[in-house]
Amino acid sequence: MSTGSNKFVIQKHTRADDIHWDFMLESSDCLQTWRLEKSPAEIVNQSVAATKIFDHPLKFLTYEGPVNKGKGRVQITDAGTYEILCEDKENIELNLHGRILKGKFTLTHIKKDKWRFSPKG
Repeated sequence: MSTGSNKFVIQKHTRADDIHWDFMLESSDCLQTWRLEKSPAEIVNQSVAATKIFDHPLKFLTYEGPVNKGKGRVQITDAGTYEILCEDKENIELNLHGRILKGKFTLTHIKKDKWRFSPKG
């Protein structure tokens, strides 16, 4: 379990035909990343579909600017630290200490790369 020194970030990822949010958890030498269809402000009190995508480099903890050879742009919308409270193959229970997302949340594995990100009330 993490001690709270691990960081997380949520970046708004804008492309010509798409806007989504990348939820990234610092994990040793990379950022485990899930694509979310709603902003942090929208998911404070509701579940949202999450798609596990490729791990990102640690530089994205603080990076804002152009991505995908200038075809997209990322902007940090929330950031902070987290602890893993419980983890198994199907669930990751987190305690988030962000500007927007605060408290307990769960990532629940549905199938393949499909997950659900939910506040735990």
